This record gives sequence, structure tokens and C-alpha cells, in this order.
Amino acid sequence: MARQIGEVILDLRNISLSFGGVKALTDISFDVREHEIRAIIGPNGAGKSSMLNVINGVYHPQQGEIVFRGEHRKDMDTHAMAAAGIARTFQNIALFKGMSVLDNLMAGRNLKMKCSFLQHALWWGPARREELAHRRKVEEVIDFLEIEHIRKTPVGRLPYGLQKRVELGRALAAEPSMLLLDEPMAGMNVEEKQDMCRFILDVNDQFGTTIVLIEHDMGVVMDISDRVVVLDYGRKIGDGAPDDVKNNPEVIAAYLGTQH
Repeated sequence: MARQIGEVILDLRNISLSFGGVKALTDISFDVREHEIRAIIGPNGAGKSSMLNVINGVYHPQQGEIVFRGEHRKDMDTHAMAAAGIARTFQNIALFKGMSVLDNLMAGRNLKMKCSFLQHALWWGPARREELAHRRKVEEVIDFLEIEHIRKTPVGRLPYGLQKRVELGRALAAEPSMLLLDEPMAGMNVEEKQDMCRFILDVNDQFGTTIVLIEHDMGVVMDISDRVVVLDYGRKIGDGAPDDVKNNPEVIAAYLGTQH
């Protein structure tokens, strides 16, 4: 069954970002539609992670405009965007290595916790009920990602592929409407990549989550994406359906190499 792609919920217009005299992004425009999987690809140094950081408010562009769910913004704010339902994973794993899988996923529920730190420390009344409710949600994510057998294991003891899955789980624990994934399959073997692809597709299909994805594996991008935007040296050189992008001569020259 084809995915039911909705209206535009994120519109990036003429975004330019510089660090000193170095231009990371130059006049880039593209949009993201509800429920789609939107890939951002390009060679190393193309500006992909910078664009993801603009979307969730880590970087603030010098020029351009961002429209998120109808609200016009000069830039985004990290806390406000997290509260609005945007979650992300990172290129380099950013987990609490000494904490268990369960506790790392509970950290993803932080913005949804209403009781005070003192109430949680006492673990009484409303705080106890709230924590138990959050724990049930986290257990659902653990079941979904098929990591029940490592739920009490310290993350630092896990192999790399499972750590990447736990990081996805922590993002999912926040129940995001939009999920930003920065190279979720980097460093994985073939089997691990297949598992991660399956989970990403299931998140999109079962939860209706909009996904913005940076990924270097072109086979993965072409298989799971609805639309692809291509960056090269901070400029957009392609945008469209995977087959259109794959056959774009400028993309072939800059990213895929010359066809023979």
C-alpha cells in the first residue's frame, strides 16, 4: 500500500548559513510533507548535517525563512521544536553509556514529564503514577524495536549496531511527529542496515511519523525515500523522486560518479 503523503509541514526558503567566511549553505529551498520519508544526500562536506541542525534549531541561518506548520520563523529553537514534536538522532552516538537501555529511553520522555524533580525523587502519588505511565510507553518502544533482551544492559556494553537502535528508541520515546535521522546506518553491516531500514519504514507506516533522513548508502536512500534533495558544496543540485534524482546528470557527476 502506498504511503498517504500529506500537506507541506516544513518549508525551508532560501536558507544561507556561514561560519565566519565559510559558506556552509547557500540559498537552499525545499519542503517536507507530512508522513513522507525525505532524504538529504550529498558528498562529505555538502552541508547535510548543517541543514539538519538548521531544522531543529542548533544553527541559526543568516538568511532565509522557515515555515513550520504554518508559522513563519527566521530560525528554529531547539527546546520549542522538541516540544512541538521534532526529535533527532546524531551521526555520532549520543547516549548515556553507563545507563541501561531502559533508562536511556526514559530520558527521551523528559519533556513529557510534568511532576517536579522533588516529586520524582520522593516517588510518591502523582510522580509515581506519571513515571509508571512513562515506563509503559518506553516498554512499548522496546517491544517495537525488539530489544527486550538488552533492556537492563548498560548501553556502553552493547555492540555498535544495537547502540544505534537504542538511540532511535530514545528519539521514538518522545513520540515525535517528525524524526530527524543523521546517518542512522553509518558503520553498520548489511544485516544491521536491513533491520534499521525495516524499523524506519515501520515508524513511518505504523506511527505516521514524518522522517527527514541523511544517509550515504544510495541503495537505502533509493529504496525507502519518497523524495530526495541533493546538496553539493552547500548548494542544492537536485530535488525530486528517487528515480529522477538518480538520473540527474548534475547529481551523477557530483555524487554518484560518471556513468560508463
